[in-house]
Amino acid sequence: MDCAIRTLLVDFGGVLAEEGFRDGLTVIARAAGRDPATVVPTAYEMAWTTGFVTGGCDESGFWRAFREATGIGGDNASLTEMVLSRFVPRPFVFAVVDRARALGMQTAILSDQTEWLSRLDARLDVFSHFDAVYNSYEHGVTKRDPAFFRLALSGLGATPEATLFLDDAPRNIDLAASLGIGAILYRDEATLRADLAARCPALLGDTHV
Repeated sequence: MDCAIRTLLVDFGGVLAEEGFRDGLTVIARAAGRDPATVVPTAYEMAWTTGFVTGGCDESGFWRAFREATGIGGDNASLTEMVLSRFVPRPFVFAVVDRARALGMQTAILSDQTEWLSRLDARLDVFSHFDAVYNSYEHGVTKRDPAFFRLALSGLGATPEATLFLDDAPRNIDLAASLGIGAILYRDEATLRADLAARCPALLGDTHV
């Protein structure tokens, strides 16, 4: 192995898969004749203030708060499906994860997600690619808190300097870096390829997908 990385932490929405929450809410807003630039940030705020991201409420509680805040109707099942169907996997990132495991690295998801992550696993077979899954909904803490990163490192028996973290949120990347964790901001596949080539070429292997 031509790098010192022994543990790979990967975000789900926005890295392993398209950001279905954002994309689904955009569709929901447009279908209601509303501006996504207003509705989507409101939905994100509802996810945090209701505690949906940290297990403080379930899907029903989130959609109830969303309807009250936006005036947009729709039943829970239909609204949820508009979101879940847009978490489209990114084959290249999964290939990188599989390559990491083949090299003997530990792999784990570190995600600020909801109860939907388990449902997406049932659809997409996500978890089988990883040694562990750290989901804010299950652990009650998010990537806004250094404690979530420390929880993952402790659970994996990993050290910051031998860990690489992939995420699409600059704030999360900055926090990880401040803890001594190697961090790469996901922008697109081409940029990720270049960043991995510079940081740990072994992770690219023959990932030509």
